[in-house]
Amino acid sequence: MLISYYPTSELVPEGALPDAAVVIDVLRATTTIAWSLHNGAEAVQAFADLEALQAAADAWPAERRLRAGERGGARLEGFELGNSPIAVSPELVGGKRIFMSTTNGTRSLDRVRQVPLLLTACLPNRGAVARRLVERGCGRVWIVGSGWEGDYSLEDSLAAGAVASAAMELAVAPHVGVNFGNDEMLAALALWQQWRHDPETCLRVASHGQRLIGLGDHDADFRCCAAIDSLQVVPTQVEPGVLQAR
Repeated sequence: MLISYYPTSELVPEGALPDAAVVIDVLRATTTIAWSLHNGAEAVQAFADLEALQAAADAWPAERRLRAGERGGARLEGFELGNSPIAVSPELVGGKRIFMSTTNGTRSLDRVRQVPLLLTACLPNRGAVARRLVERGCGRVWIVGSGWEGDYSLEDSLAAGAVASAAMELAVAPHVGVNFGNDEMLAALALWQQWRHDPETCLRVASHGQRLIGLGDHDADFRCCAAIDSLQVVPTQVEPGVLQAR
């Protein structure tokens, strides 16, 4: 398995697609997606464009839909949900489709939507995602971070290293070699080794973590987003833009 890491969607190369892509937006889109599906949401449908989101949501039965939107870390006016993983309780999301658009994460999903196997990862499900990649025998894997408006983000790189580290550990038993396709992946792995015993502090000192702290009390979100291997759900694209638990 050859794993490459691209810190933002803008850095994803053109040309031949890999066997699998893993999109990461730790604070907080992919953490919210994982918890939504774990708590019984029928699917999460991601949109980079708000008009497209609204049109798709309007075509869905009102009693079986929720709109989740965030810009700059704050919930969009008129939307039922923002981008918090602790808000997607089973009572609220069970059986419903969530129509989601965020500042960064949904753009990265859109960028790699043509990849045959598209997953989303966060720190809570990093082991489950790595296991899926190994079980599927993926040869080339792209891990794509979401960054912040085109810039590098520390927390996404931490999670990229966490996924790669788990893949290395899991691949030993079936004797699958794991190699790295670029220096960005090696740097992410080194970052994970530095912070693996205190990931929440890494999330908090990151620039986006500081941005969230400035918006108000997000302590519960930080704890949730930093909870390593607390989920087994693997959000998987089943049709363009639509993620379900697999």
